[in-house]
Amino acid sequence: MALPKRIVIHELGPREGMQIEKNPIDTSEKIRLVDRLSECRFHEIEVTSFVSPKWVPQMADAEQVVAGIQRAEGTRYTAIYLNTQGLQRAVMTGKLDVEGSLSITASEAFSKKNTNRTIAETLAETEKRIEGFQRFGITPHEVSVMAAFGCNYEGDIAPDHVVGLVAQLMDIAEQNQYDISMIQLADTMGWANPEAIRRLVGKIQDRWPTRRINLHLHDTRGMGLMNAFAALEMGVDDFDSAVAGLGGCPYAGFKDAPGNIATEDLVHMCHELGIETGVDLEKLLDVAREAERIVGHPLPGKVMRGGHLDSYRRAAAAARSAQ
Repeated sequence: MALPKRIVIHELGPREGMQIEKNPIDTSEKIRLVDRLSECRFHEIEVTSFVSPKWVPQMADAEQVVAGIQRAEGTRYTAIYLNTQGLQRAVMTGKLDVEGSLSITASEAFSKKNTNRTIAETLAETEKRIEGFQRFGITPHEVSVMAAFGCNYEGDIAPDHVVGLVAQLMDIAEQNQYDISMIQLADTMGWANPEAIRRLVGKIQDRWPTRRINLHLHDTRGMGLMNAFAALEMGVDDFDSAVAGLGGCPYAGFKDAPGNIATEDLVHMCHELGIETGVDLEKLLDVAREAERIVGHPLPGKVMRGGHLDSYRRAAAAARSAQ
């Protein structure tokens, strides 16, 4: 399959990046990060999480962060919520593009750790989640499976198991007359490899050929961009990533491992392959360095240190012209 001509990138750094940080990040710095990312022309920026500060203290200022950001034309601003209370908080800000998703975790063990529910309980409570969507006039267009490739607590996840979970969510969506256009597969703990990407994406494409696929990839073991490239070869054109490689899940079972694939590395790879992203890479590299300053420790993004090749091409061309 030919590589896509253009991809959509969902920037998750302000939300997934901040939630994993141990030291408190000042609200003004979180706002600044979102505003700097807005200058880069992203399709979507995930701003924060409306969750209990007891479990994720870094998200205690969710409302204040949303109130402080400056929206840019052409960019959607979204947030995460786990229940109707969180959904209500997101809606009440009046500044977010609140979206709905029917989601599940493929690992029983991780589901219990992350949401305190079994897979069966999550499916049973989906109707309650739908009631919340209806209450606030939200129409879900996505189903999502977390830990779709493997789990630190449970091991490898069979592709057919993931397909079965997607099918159950699609049935629920159909019963409620929702038109699902996107299927998200999340490699929450960095278990995927290129062949695993091809297997699962291929099965999803065979079963639901008209639906687009979003991949949420982590670079936990250094295979994030390899997996993204394998997905591009399968025609996937929708990706989650985080500036400078921020991120990770508080309940994923390890500390200090790299988080999401670094947005600037993904953008650089795509531009080198002739794939458009709509993202201003020069500005994004500056924001990646800013993100590192904000969190106060090195981040795993590579292109922010090595520089992107176009800058070297321009310098080389200028040197030749001066001869």
